[in-house]
Amino acid sequence: MPPLPSHESTRSVAPPPSPDPAPGLNPGAPPSQQGTAAAADRAALAQGAEESVAAAQLDPGAAASLSPFAPLSVPVFRMLWLTWVAANTCMWMNDVAAAWLMTTLTTSPVLVALVQTASTLPVFLLGLPSGALADILDRRRYFIATQFWVAAVAVVLSIAIVAGGMSAPLLLALTFANGIGLAMRWPVFAAIVPELVSRAQLPAALALNGVAMNASRIVGPLLAGAIIASAGSAWVFVLNALLSVLSGLVIMRWKRVHTQSPLGRERLTSAMRVGLQFVRQSPRMRAVLWRISIFFLHATALLALLPLLAKGLEGGGAGTFTLLLASMGAGAILAALFLPRLRQAMARDVLVIRGTALQAAATAVMAVAPNVYVAVPAMFVGGMAWITTANSLSVSAQLALPNWVRARGMSIYQMAIMGSTALGAAVWGQVATWSDVHASLGIAAVTGVLAMLLVQRLVADRSMEEDLSPSRAFQAPVAEVPPGAGHVVVTIEYAIDPARAAEFRAVMQESRRSRLRQGALGWQLLHDISQPARYVERIEDESWTEHLRRFDRVTASDVALRDRKLAFHVGDVPPRVTRWSVES
Repeated sequence: MPPLPSHESTRSVAPPPSPDPAPGLNPGAPPSQQGTAAAADRAALAQGAEESVAAAQLDPGAAASLSPFAPLSVPVFRMLWLTWVAANTCMWMNDVAAAWLMTTLTTSPVLVALVQTASTLPVFLLGLPSGALADILDRRRYFIATQFWVAAVAVVLSIAIVAGGMSAPLLLALTFANGIGLAMRWPVFAAIVPELVSRAQLPAALALNGVAMNASRIVGPLLAGAIIASAGSAWVFVLNALLSVLSGLVIMRWKRVHTQSPLGRERLTSAMRVGLQFVRQSPRMRAVLWRISIFFLHATALLALLPLLAKGLEGGGAGTFTLLLASMGAGAILAALFLPRLRQAMARDVLVIRGTALQAAATAVMAVAPNVYVAVPAMFVGGMAWITTANSLSVSAQLALPNWVRARGMSIYQMAIMGSTALGAAVWGQVATWSDVHASLGIAAVTGVLAMLLVQRLVADRSMEEDLSPSRAFQAPVAEVPPGAGHVVVTIEYAIDPARAAEFRAVMQESRRSRLRQGALGWQLLHDISQPARYVERIEDESWTEHLRRFDRVTASDVALRDRKLAFHVGDVPPRVTRWSVES
Protein backbone atom coordinates (compact mmCIF):
# COMPACT_ATOMS: atom_id res chain seq x y z
CA MET A 1 0.00 0.00 0.00
CA PRO A 2 1.44 3.43 -0.88
CA PRO A 3 2.14 6.04 1.80
CA LEU A 4 -0.95 8.02 2.63
CA PRO A 5 -1.03 11.77 3.29
CA SER A 6 -3.03 13.78 5.73
CA HIS A 7 -4.74 16.83 4.32
CA GLU A 8 -2.73 18.90 6.79
CA SER A 9 0.50 18.25 4.87
CA THR A 10 -0.67 19.73 1.58
CA ARG A 11 0.88 23.10 0.74
CA SER A 12 -1.29 24.48 -2.05
CA VAL A 13 -4.62 26.27 -2.01
CA ALA A 14 -5.73 25.37 -5.51
CA PRO A 15 -6.29 21.70 -6.43
CA PRO A 16 -2.78 20.17 -6.36
CA PRO A 17 -1.35 18.59 -9.49
CA SER A 18 -0.12 15.65 -7.42
CA PRO A 19 -0.70 14.60 -3.84
CA ASP A 20 1.90 15.27 -1.16
CA PRO A 21 3.08 12.46 1.09
CA ALA A 22 2.20 12.33 4.73
CA PRO A 23 4.67 13.93 7.13
CA GLY A 24 7.42 11.52 8.10
CA LEU A 25 6.71 9.02 5.31
CA ASN A 26 8.85 8.34 2.26
CA PRO A 27 6.67 7.56 -0.81
CA GLY A 28 9.32 5.28 -2.25
CA ALA A 29 9.93 3.28 0.91
CA PRO A 30 8.55 -0.22 1.39
CA PRO A 31 5.63 -0.63 3.81
CA SER A 32 7.84 -2.05 6.56
CA GLN A 33 10.07 1.04 6.51
CA GLN A 34 7.01 3.25 6.41
CA GLY A 35 5.65 1.57 9.56
CA THR A 36 9.02 2.05 11.23
CA ALA A 37 9.01 5.73 10.30
CA ALA A 38 5.48 6.16 11.61
CA ALA A 39 6.42 4.47 14.87
CA ALA A 40 9.49 6.72 15.15
CA ASP A 41 7.29 9.75 14.58
CA ARG A 42 4.94 8.66 17.35
CA ALA A 43 7.88 8.02 19.69
CA ALA A 44 9.28 11.46 18.91
CA LEU A 45 5.88 12.99 19.62
CA ALA A 46 5.69 11.19 22.96
CA GLN A 47 9.21 12.34 23.85
CA GLY A 48 8.36 15.90 22.84
CA ALA A 49 5.26 15.84 25.01
CA GLU A 50 7.30 14.67 27.98
CA GLU A 51 9.92 17.34 27.35
CA SER A 52 7.25 20.05 27.15
CA VAL A 53 5.88 18.97 30.53
CA ALA A 54 9.38 18.95 32.03
CA ALA A 55 10.13 22.37 30.61
CA ALA A 56 7.02 23.75 32.24
CA GLN A 57 8.31 22.84 35.69
CA LEU A 58 10.13 25.42 37.69
CA ASP A 59 11.13 22.68 40.14
CA PRO A 60 11.77 19.40 38.26
CA GLY A 61 12.20 17.45 41.47
CA ALA A 62 8.62 18.14 42.47
CA ALA A 63 7.30 16.09 39.57
CA ALA A 64 8.53 12.90 41.16
CA SER A 65 6.54 13.44 44.34
CA LEU A 66 2.88 12.56 44.62
CA SER A 67 2.57 14.18 48.05
CA PRO A 68 -0.55 16.35 48.38
CA PHE A 69 1.79 19.28 49.13
CA ALA A 70 4.31 18.66 46.29
CA PRO A 71 3.02 21.48 44.03
CA LEU A 72 3.88 24.01 46.75
CA SER A 73 7.56 23.32 46.06
CA VAL A 74 7.10 25.20 42.77
CA PRO A 75 7.77 28.87 43.70
CA VAL A 76 5.36 30.48 41.23
CA PHE A 77 2.56 28.04 42.06
CA ARG A 78 3.14 28.72 45.76
CA MET A 79 2.95 32.48 45.24
CA LEU A 80 -0.21 32.32 43.14
CA TRP A 81 -1.77 29.74 45.44
CA LEU A 82 -1.34 32.07 48.43
CA THR A 83 -2.89 34.81 46.33
CA TRP A 84 -5.78 32.47 45.56
CA VAL A 85 -6.23 31.84 49.29
CA ALA A 86 -6.53 35.59 49.85
CA ALA A 87 -8.91 35.99 46.89
CA ASN A 88 -11.20 33.25 48.16
CA THR A 89 -11.06 34.62 51.68
CA CYS A 90 -12.39 37.87 50.25
CA MET A 91 -15.11 35.98 48.40
CA TRP A 92 -16.29 34.19 51.55
CA MET A 93 -16.12 37.35 53.61
CA ASN A 94 -18.29 39.07 51.03
CA ASP A 95 -20.79 36.20 50.81
CA VAL A 96 -21.10 35.82 54.58
CA ALA A 97 -21.45 39.55 55.17
CA ALA A 98 -23.96 39.93 52.34
CA ALA A 99 -26.03 36.91 53.43
CA TRP A 100 -26.15 38.07 57.04
CA LEU A 101 -26.84 41.66 56.04
CA MET A 102 -29.77 40.44 53.96
CA THR A 103 -31.30 38.73 57.02
CA THR A 104 -31.30 42.16 58.73
CA LEU A 105 -33.01 43.77 55.74
CA THR A 106 -35.75 41.16 55.12
CA THR A 107 -37.22 37.92 56.51
CA SER A 108 -38.12 36.51 53.08
CA PRO A 109 -36.47 33.08 52.47
CA VAL A 110 -36.44 33.80 48.72
CA LEU A 111 -34.49 37.06 49.09
CA VAL A 112 -32.03 35.44 51.50
CA ALA A 113 -31.45 32.56 49.08
CA LEU A 114 -31.14 34.99 46.15
CA VAL A 115 -27.94 36.36 47.68
CA GLN A 116 -26.36 33.07 46.63
CA THR A 117 -27.97 33.39 43.21
CA ALA A 118 -26.70 36.95 42.74
CA SER A 119 -23.20 35.86 43.70
CA THR A 120 -23.02 32.93 41.29
CA LEU A 121 -25.24 33.92 38.35
CA PRO A 122 -22.59 36.23 36.77
CA VAL A 123 -20.29 33.25 36.32
CA PHE A 124 -23.03 31.48 34.41
CA LEU A 125 -23.73 34.53 32.24
CA LEU A 126 -20.17 35.77 31.71
CA GLY A 127 -18.06 32.66 32.15
CA LEU A 128 -17.62 31.90 28.46
CA PRO A 129 -16.60 35.43 27.40
CA SER A 130 -14.23 35.53 30.36
CA GLY A 131 -12.73 32.18 29.43
CA ALA A 132 -12.31 33.26 25.81
CA LEU A 133 -10.54 36.44 26.92
CA ALA A 134 -8.28 34.43 29.22
CA ASP A 135 -7.28 32.25 26.25
CA ILE A 136 -6.56 35.12 23.85
CA LEU A 137 -5.23 37.87 26.19
CA ASP A 138 -2.23 38.04 28.49
CA ARG A 139 -3.40 35.89 31.40
CA ARG A 140 -1.23 37.71 33.92
CA ARG A 141 -2.63 41.16 33.15
CA TYR A 142 -6.15 39.81 32.98
CA PHE A 143 -5.78 38.19 36.41
CA ILE A 144 -4.53 41.49 37.88
CA ALA A 145 -7.50 43.40 36.43
CA THR A 146 -9.99 41.03 38.07
CA GLN A 147 -8.53 41.72 41.51
CA PHE A 148 -8.91 45.48 41.15
CA TRP A 149 -12.49 45.04 39.93
CA VAL A 150 -13.40 43.14 43.12
CA ALA A 151 -11.69 45.85 45.19
CA ALA A 152 -13.73 48.58 43.51
CA VAL A 153 -17.03 46.77 44.20
CA ALA A 154 -16.08 46.32 47.87
CA VAL A 155 -15.47 50.05 48.18
CA VAL A 156 -18.92 50.84 46.76
CA LEU A 157 -20.54 48.36 49.17
CA SER A 158 -18.80 50.01 52.12
CA ILE A 159 -19.91 53.47 51.09
CA ALA A 160 -23.53 52.34 50.60
CA ILE A 161 -23.69 50.83 54.10
CA VAL A 162 -22.02 53.80 55.83
CA ALA A 163 -24.30 56.24 54.01
CA GLY A 164 -27.37 54.32 55.20
CA GLY A 165 -28.63 53.70 51.69
CA MET A 166 -28.45 49.92 51.65
CA SER A 167 -31.59 48.01 50.67
CA ALA A 168 -32.33 44.43 49.65
CA PRO A 169 -32.41 45.19 45.87
CA LEU A 170 -29.19 47.27 46.07
CA LEU A 171 -27.45 44.54 48.04
CA LEU A 172 -28.41 41.98 45.39
CA ALA A 173 -27.16 44.30 42.63
CA LEU A 174 -23.78 44.89 44.29
CA THR A 175 -23.44 41.19 45.10
CA PHE A 176 -24.05 40.53 41.41
CA ALA A 177 -21.30 43.04 40.54
CA ASN A 178 -18.91 41.25 42.89
CA GLY A 179 -19.87 38.01 41.17
CA ILE A 180 -18.72 39.54 37.89
CA GLY A 181 -15.22 39.72 39.37
CA LEU A 182 -15.44 36.04 40.28
CA ALA A 183 -16.61 35.26 36.74
CA MET A 184 -13.62 37.13 35.34
CA ARG A 185 -10.89 35.66 37.52
CA TRP A 186 -11.82 31.98 37.93
CA PRO A 187 -11.20 30.76 34.34
CA VAL A 188 -7.80 32.41 34.11
CA PHE A 189 -6.61 30.86 37.37
CA ALA A 190 -7.94 27.44 36.33
CA ALA A 191 -6.06 27.74 33.04
CA ILE A 192 -2.69 28.71 34.50
CA VAL A 193 -2.44 25.89 37.06
CA PRO A 194 -1.48 23.22 34.45
CA GLU A 195 1.23 25.61 33.21
CA LEU A 196 2.90 25.53 36.61
CA VAL A 197 2.86 21.85 37.61
CA SER A 198 3.37 18.48 35.91
CA ARG A 199 0.53 16.23 34.83
CA ALA A 200 1.36 13.90 37.75
CA GLN A 201 1.04 16.82 40.18
CA LEU A 202 -2.13 18.24 38.64
CA PRO A 203 -4.61 16.34 40.87
CA ALA A 204 -2.66 17.45 43.96
CA ALA A 205 -2.55 21.05 42.69
CA LEU A 206 -6.31 21.03 42.13
CA ALA A 207 -6.82 19.53 45.58
CA LEU A 208 -4.70 22.35 47.01
CA ASN A 209 -6.99 24.77 45.22
CA GLY A 210 -9.83 23.07 47.06
CA VAL A 211 -7.89 23.47 50.29
CA ALA A 212 -7.48 27.17 49.49
CA MET A 213 -11.21 27.46 48.94
CA ASN A 214 -12.06 25.65 52.15
CA ALA A 215 -9.37 27.24 54.29
CA SER A 216 -10.81 30.55 53.17
CA ARG A 217 -14.25 29.15 54.04
CA ILE A 218 -12.99 28.95 57.63
CA VAL A 219 -10.91 32.13 57.76
CA GLY A 220 -13.32 34.28 55.75
CA PRO A 221 -16.45 33.66 57.84
CA LEU A 222 -14.48 33.90 61.08
CA LEU A 223 -13.05 37.25 60.06
CA ALA A 224 -16.39 38.44 58.73
CA GLY A 225 -18.25 37.33 61.85
CA ALA A 226 -15.75 38.95 64.18
CA ILE A 227 -15.77 42.21 62.22
CA ILE A 228 -19.59 42.31 61.92
CA ALA A 229 -19.95 41.74 65.67
CA SER A 230 -17.35 44.33 66.67
CA ALA A 231 -17.39 47.03 63.98
CA GLY A 232 -20.21 46.41 61.50
CA SER A 233 -20.63 45.01 57.99
CA ALA A 234 -19.07 48.00 56.26
CA TRP A 235 -15.62 47.13 57.62
CA VAL A 236 -15.84 43.62 56.16
CA PHE A 237 -15.99 45.16 52.71
CA VAL A 238 -13.20 47.61 53.54
CA LEU A 239 -10.92 44.68 54.43
CA ASN A 240 -12.13 42.94 51.28
CA ALA A 241 -10.97 45.86 49.17
CA LEU A 242 -7.58 46.01 50.89
CA LEU A 243 -6.89 42.27 50.44
CA SER A 244 -7.95 42.40 46.80
CA VAL A 245 -5.56 45.26 46.04
CA LEU A 246 -2.69 43.48 47.80
CA SER A 247 -3.44 40.30 45.83
CA GLY A 248 -3.30 42.26 42.60
CA LEU A 249 0.09 43.70 43.57
CA VAL A 250 1.44 40.21 44.34
CA ILE A 251 0.29 38.90 40.95
CA MET A 252 2.20 41.76 39.34
CA ARG A 253 5.41 40.08 40.58
CA TRP A 254 4.70 37.07 38.35
CA LYS A 255 7.06 37.26 35.35
CA ARG A 256 5.01 35.19 32.94
CA VAL A 257 5.85 35.89 29.28
CA HIS A 258 2.81 36.08 27.03
CA THR A 259 3.44 34.57 23.58
CA GLN A 260 1.34 36.19 20.87
CA SER A 261 0.19 33.92 18.05
CA PRO A 262 1.77 34.75 14.65
CA LEU A 263 -1.76 34.58 13.27
CA GLY A 264 -2.83 37.43 15.51
CA ARG A 265 -5.41 37.55 18.27
CA GLU A 266 -8.61 35.54 17.85
CA ARG A 267 -11.84 37.47 17.60
CA LEU A 268 -13.88 37.15 20.79
CA THR A 269 -16.99 35.81 19.06
CA SER A 270 -14.98 33.23 17.14
CA ALA A 271 -13.08 32.19 20.28
CA MET A 272 -16.37 31.72 22.16
CA ARG A 273 -17.83 29.66 19.31
CA VAL A 274 -14.79 27.39 19.21
CA GLY A 275 -14.86 26.92 22.99
CA LEU A 276 -18.50 25.88 22.96
CA GLN A 277 -17.91 23.69 19.94
CA PHE A 278 -15.01 21.88 21.60
CA VAL A 279 -17.06 21.06 24.69
CA ARG A 280 -20.07 19.99 22.62
CA GLN A 281 -17.91 17.58 20.59
CA SER A 282 -16.05 16.15 23.61
CA PRO A 283 -17.85 13.15 25.18
CA ARG A 284 -15.65 13.38 28.25
CA MET A 285 -16.46 17.05 28.89
CA ARG A 286 -20.18 16.46 28.35
CA ALA A 287 -20.14 13.66 30.93
CA VAL A 288 -18.29 15.88 33.44
CA LEU A 289 -20.72 18.78 32.91
CA TRP A 290 -23.76 16.59 33.53
CA ARG A 291 -22.29 15.27 36.76
CA ILE A 292 -21.12 18.59 38.17
CA SER A 293 -24.43 20.27 37.31
CA ILE A 294 -26.50 17.61 39.06
CA PHE A 295 -24.26 17.66 42.11
CA PHE A 296 -24.34 21.43 42.64
CA LEU A 297 -28.01 21.78 41.75
CA HIS A 298 -28.85 19.73 44.83
CA ALA A 299 -25.85 20.35 47.10
CA THR A 300 -26.35 24.12 47.01
CA ALA A 301 -29.56 23.77 49.03
CA LEU A 302 -27.50 23.40 52.18
CA LEU A 303 -25.41 26.55 51.69
CA ALA A 304 -28.27 28.66 50.33
CA LEU A 305 -30.49 27.96 53.33
CA LEU A 306 -27.72 27.79 55.94
CA PRO A 307 -28.33 31.31 57.36
CA LEU A 308 -31.93 30.34 58.13
CA LEU A 309 -30.85 26.97 59.55
CA ALA A 310 -28.32 28.71 61.80
CA LYS A 311 -30.98 31.09 63.12
CA GLY A 312 -33.34 28.18 63.80
CA LEU A 313 -30.88 26.18 65.89
CA GLU A 314 -30.90 26.47 69.67
CA GLY A 315 -29.08 29.72 70.49
CA GLY A 316 -28.43 30.31 66.82
CA GLY A 317 -27.03 33.56 65.45
CA ALA A 318 -24.17 34.99 63.43
CA GLY A 319 -21.64 32.99 65.45
CA THR A 320 -23.52 29.75 64.74
CA PHE A 321 -23.60 30.52 61.02
CA THR A 322 -19.84 31.12 61.06
CA LEU A 323 -19.20 27.92 63.04
CA LEU A 324 -21.18 25.80 60.57
CA LEU A 325 -19.31 27.22 57.59
CA ALA A 326 -15.98 26.72 59.34
CA SER A 327 -16.89 23.10 60.12
CA MET A 328 -17.62 22.45 56.47
CA GLY A 329 -14.30 24.00 55.46
CA ALA A 330 -12.40 21.96 58.03
CA GLY A 331 -13.93 18.75 56.71
CA ALA A 332 -12.93 19.67 53.17
CA ILE A 333 -9.33 20.39 54.19
CA LEU A 334 -9.01 17.06 56.00
CA ALA A 335 -10.46 15.17 53.02
CA ALA A 336 -8.02 16.90 50.64
CA LEU A 337 -5.11 15.32 52.51
CA PHE A 338 -6.47 11.83 51.78
CA LEU A 339 -7.51 12.43 48.18
CA PRO A 340 -4.32 10.88 46.66
CA ARG A 341 -5.05 7.61 48.48
CA LEU A 342 -8.73 7.73 47.57
CA ARG A 343 -7.89 8.24 43.89
CA GLN A 344 -5.66 5.17 43.99
CA ALA A 345 -8.32 3.07 45.70
CA MET A 346 -11.37 4.08 43.64
CA ALA A 347 -12.20 5.17 40.12
CA ARG A 348 -13.33 8.77 39.66
CA ASP A 349 -16.93 7.80 38.91
CA VAL A 350 -17.05 5.76 42.13
CA LEU A 351 -15.70 8.72 44.09
CA VAL A 352 -18.34 10.96 42.55
CA ILE A 353 -21.31 8.75 43.40
CA ARG A 354 -20.08 8.02 46.92
CA GLY A 355 -19.28 11.67 47.53
CA THR A 356 -22.76 12.62 46.33
CA ALA A 357 -24.38 10.08 48.66
CA LEU A 358 -22.33 11.28 51.64
CA GLN A 359 -23.15 14.92 50.92
CA ALA A 360 -26.86 14.05 50.66
CA ALA A 361 -26.65 12.25 54.02
CA ALA A 362 -25.10 15.35 55.60
CA THR A 363 -27.88 17.51 54.14
CA ALA A 364 -30.54 15.14 55.50
CA VAL A 365 -29.00 15.30 58.98
CA MET A 366 -28.96 19.09 58.83
CA ALA A 367 -32.64 19.03 57.97
CA VAL A 368 -33.44 17.52 61.39
CA ALA A 369 -30.48 18.78 63.49
CA PRO A 370 -31.79 20.29 66.76
CA ASN A 371 -28.53 21.94 67.87
CA VAL A 372 -24.91 22.64 66.94
CA TYR A 373 -23.72 19.37 68.50
CA VAL A 374 -25.45 17.52 65.67
CA ALA A 375 -25.08 20.19 63.01
CA VAL A 376 -21.30 20.68 63.29
CA PRO A 377 -20.37 17.02 62.59
CA ALA A 378 -22.88 16.94 59.72
CA MET A 379 -21.33 20.03 58.14
CA PHE A 380 -17.85 18.53 58.66
CA VAL A 381 -18.85 15.38 56.77
CA GLY A 382 -20.59 17.49 54.14
CA GLY A 383 -17.35 19.38 53.53
CA MET A 384 -15.44 16.13 53.07
CA ALA A 385 -17.97 14.90 50.54
CA TRP A 386 -18.09 18.26 48.77
CA ILE A 387 -14.36 18.49 48.00
CA THR A 388 -14.08 14.79 47.12
CA THR A 389 -16.78 15.06 44.47
CA ALA A 390 -15.79 18.47 43.16
CA ASN A 391 -12.07 17.60 42.94
CA SER A 392 -12.73 14.32 41.13
CA LEU A 393 -14.81 16.10 38.50
CA SER A 394 -12.37 19.02 38.22
CA VAL A 395 -9.48 16.65 37.49
CA SER A 396 -11.59 14.93 34.82
CA ALA A 397 -12.33 18.30 33.21
CA GLN A 398 -8.68 19.41 33.20
CA LEU A 399 -7.53 16.13 31.63
CA ALA A 400 -10.18 16.44 28.91
CA LEU A 401 -8.91 19.86 27.74
CA PRO A 402 -5.82 20.77 25.69
CA ASN A 403 -4.03 23.95 26.72
CA TRP A 404 -5.18 26.09 23.77
CA VAL A 405 -8.83 25.90 24.88
CA ARG A 406 -8.32 25.27 28.60
CA ALA A 407 -9.63 28.59 29.94
CA ARG A 408 -12.72 28.39 27.74
CA GLY A 409 -13.37 24.79 28.71
CA MET A 410 -12.90 25.46 32.41
CA SER A 411 -15.08 28.56 32.17
CA ILE A 412 -17.87 26.40 30.76
CA TYR A 413 -17.24 23.94 33.57
CA GLN A 414 -17.53 26.79 36.07
CA MET A 415 -20.63 28.06 34.28
CA ALA A 416 -22.20 24.66 34.87
CA ILE A 417 -21.33 24.90 38.57
CA MET A 418 -22.56 28.45 39.02
CA GLY A 419 -25.60 28.07 36.80
CA SER A 420 -26.75 25.00 38.71
CA THR A 421 -25.88 26.72 42.01
CA ALA A 422 -27.90 29.81 41.09
CA LEU A 423 -30.83 27.71 39.91
CA GLY A 424 -30.61 25.41 42.91
CA ALA A 425 -30.57 28.31 45.38
CA ALA A 426 -33.69 29.79 43.80
CA VAL A 427 -35.47 26.42 43.55
CA TRP A 428 -34.77 25.26 47.10
CA GLY A 429 -35.52 28.73 48.46
CA GLN A 430 -38.92 28.59 46.75
CA VAL A 431 -39.55 25.07 48.02
CA ALA A 432 -38.75 26.33 51.52
CA THR A 433 -41.25 29.16 51.02
CA TRP A 434 -43.99 26.71 49.98
CA SER A 435 -43.20 24.27 52.80
CA ASP A 436 -40.33 24.96 55.22
CA VAL A 437 -36.53 24.91 55.30
CA HIS A 438 -36.28 21.39 56.71
CA ALA A 439 -38.56 19.84 54.10
CA SER A 440 -36.64 21.61 51.32
CA LEU A 441 -33.34 20.12 52.53
CA GLY A 442 -34.83 16.64 52.81
CA ILE A 443 -36.16 16.73 49.26
CA ALA A 444 -32.82 18.02 47.95
CA ALA A 445 -30.95 15.17 49.67
CA VAL A 446 -33.12 12.39 48.22
CA THR A 447 -33.41 13.77 44.69
CA GLY A 448 -29.69 14.56 44.54
CA VAL A 449 -28.66 10.92 44.92
CA LEU A 450 -31.36 9.64 42.55
CA ALA A 451 -30.44 12.19 39.86
CA MET A 452 -26.72 11.38 40.06
CA LEU A 453 -27.41 7.64 39.75
CA LEU A 454 -29.53 8.34 36.69
CA VAL A 455 -26.88 10.52 35.07
CA GLN A 456 -24.14 7.97 35.81
CA ARG A 457 -26.23 5.40 33.97
CA LEU A 458 -27.40 7.48 31.01
CA VAL A 459 -24.30 9.64 30.40
CA ALA A 460 -21.54 7.13 31.05
CA ASP A 461 -18.03 8.22 30.14
CA ARG A 462 -16.74 5.11 28.41
CA SER A 463 -14.17 6.80 26.19
CA MET A 464 -10.47 6.29 26.83
CA GLU A 465 -8.36 9.20 28.00
CA GLU A 466 -6.90 11.00 24.98
CA ASP A 467 -3.33 12.22 24.62
CA LEU A 468 -3.93 15.96 24.31
CA SER A 469 -0.28 17.00 24.29
CA PRO A 470 0.41 19.43 21.41
CA SER A 471 1.88 18.00 18.21
CA ARG A 472 3.67 19.58 15.25
CA ALA A 473 3.27 16.52 13.03
CA PHE A 474 0.96 18.38 10.64
CA GLN A 475 2.58 21.01 8.44
CA ALA A 476 0.50 24.13 7.84
CA PRO A 477 -0.13 24.93 4.16
CA VAL A 478 1.51 27.88 2.46
CA ALA A 479 -0.40 29.83 -0.18
CA GLU A 480 1.40 31.97 -2.76
CA VAL A 481 -1.58 34.32 -2.70
CA PRO A 482 -3.55 33.85 0.56
CA PRO A 483 -7.31 33.99 0.01
CA GLY A 484 -9.19 37.08 1.09
CA ALA A 485 -12.29 37.18 3.25
CA GLY A 486 -14.56 34.19 2.96
CA HIS A 487 -14.83 30.60 4.00
CA VAL A 488 -12.26 27.94 3.09
CA VAL A 489 -13.33 24.42 2.14
CA VAL A 490 -11.01 21.40 2.23
CA THR A 491 -11.90 18.15 0.43
CA ILE A 492 -10.06 14.85 0.89
CA GLU A 493 -10.85 11.95 -1.46
CA TYR A 494 -10.44 8.39 -0.16
CA ALA A 495 -10.65 5.01 -1.90
CA ILE A 496 -12.20 2.53 0.54
CA ASP A 497 -12.81 -1.20 0.23
CA PRO A 498 -16.66 -1.52 0.32
CA ALA A 499 -16.30 -4.50 2.67
CA ARG A 500 -14.76 -2.14 5.27
CA ALA A 501 -17.03 0.83 4.60
CA ALA A 502 -18.91 0.52 7.91
CA GLU A 503 -15.65 0.56 9.90
CA PHE A 504 -14.42 3.55 7.90
CA ARG A 505 -17.61 5.52 8.51
CA ALA A 506 -17.32 4.86 12.25
CA VAL A 507 -13.76 6.21 12.30
CA MET A 508 -14.84 9.21 10.23
CA GLN A 509 -17.36 10.13 12.92
CA GLU A 510 -14.38 10.49 15.23
CA SER A 511 -12.79 12.63 12.53
CA ARG A 512 -15.90 14.82 12.51
CA ARG A 513 -15.61 15.42 16.25
CA SER A 514 -11.89 16.13 15.91
CA ARG A 515 -12.33 18.70 13.11
CA LEU A 516 -15.16 20.48 14.91
CA ARG A 517 -13.27 20.54 18.20
CA GLN A 518 -10.38 22.24 16.41
CA GLY A 519 -12.76 24.99 15.25
CA ALA A 520 -14.06 23.96 11.82
CA LEU A 521 -17.44 25.45 10.93
CA GLY A 522 -18.78 22.32 9.30
CA TRP A 523 -17.96 18.74 8.32
CA GLN A 524 -19.48 16.26 5.88
CA LEU A 525 -18.67 12.81 4.55
CA LEU A 526 -19.75 12.40 0.92
CA HIS A 527 -20.19 9.02 -0.81
CA ASP A 528 -20.01 8.80 -4.60
CA ILE A 529 -23.13 7.00 -5.86
CA SER A 530 -21.55 5.95 -9.15
CA GLN A 531 -18.23 4.86 -7.54
CA PRO A 532 -19.01 3.00 -4.26
CA ALA A 533 -15.35 2.97 -3.21
CA ARG A 534 -15.02 6.79 -3.41
CA TYR A 535 -15.55 8.86 -0.25
CA VAL A 536 -14.91 12.59 0.17
CA GLU A 537 -14.33 14.29 3.51
CA ARG A 538 -15.39 17.95 3.38
CA ILE A 539 -14.28 20.45 6.07
CA GLU A 540 -15.32 24.11 6.11
CA ASP A 541 -13.44 26.84 7.98
CA GLU A 542 -14.52 30.38 8.80
CA SER A 543 -11.52 31.93 7.03
CA TRP A 544 -7.99 31.18 5.86
CA THR A 545 -6.62 32.41 9.18
CA GLU A 546 -8.99 30.21 11.15
CA HIS A 547 -8.00 27.31 8.89
CA LEU A 548 -4.35 27.86 9.81
CA ARG A 549 -5.21 28.06 13.51
CA ARG A 550 -6.36 24.46 13.39
CA PHE A 551 -2.75 23.36 12.79
CA ASP A 552 -1.73 24.97 16.10
CA ARG A 553 -4.45 22.91 17.84
CA VAL A 554 -3.36 19.46 16.68
CA THR A 555 -2.72 16.96 19.48
CA ALA A 556 -1.02 13.57 19.60
CA SER A 557 -4.51 12.05 19.64
CA ASP A 558 -5.30 13.77 16.32
CA VAL A 559 -2.14 12.31 14.80
CA ALA A 560 -3.14 8.81 15.90
CA LEU A 561 -6.61 9.34 14.42
CA ARG A 562 -5.05 10.48 11.12
CA ASP A 563 -3.08 7.22 10.96
CA ARG A 564 -6.23 5.17 11.58
CA LYS A 565 -8.10 6.93 8.78
CA LEU A 566 -5.29 6.53 6.28
CA ALA A 567 -5.04 2.82 7.02
CA PHE A 568 -8.38 2.35 5.22
CA HIS A 569 -7.21 3.93 1.94
CA VAL A 570 -6.60 1.31 -0.79
CA GLY A 571 -5.95 3.51 -3.83
CA ASP A 572 -2.78 3.36 -5.90
CA VAL A 573 -2.13 7.03 -5.13
CA PRO A 574 -2.52 8.92 -1.85
CA PRO A 575 -5.81 10.63 -1.06
CA ARG A 576 -6.31 13.77 -3.12
CA VAL A 577 -6.47 16.94 -1.03
CA THR A 578 -7.95 20.16 -2.40
CA ARG A 579 -8.40 23.52 -0.73
CA TRP A 580 -11.05 25.88 -2.03
CA SER A 581 -11.74 29.52 -1.32
CA VAL A 582 -15.48 30.20 -1.27
CA GLU A 583 -16.31 33.17 -3.50
CA SER A 584 -19.27 35.32 -2.53
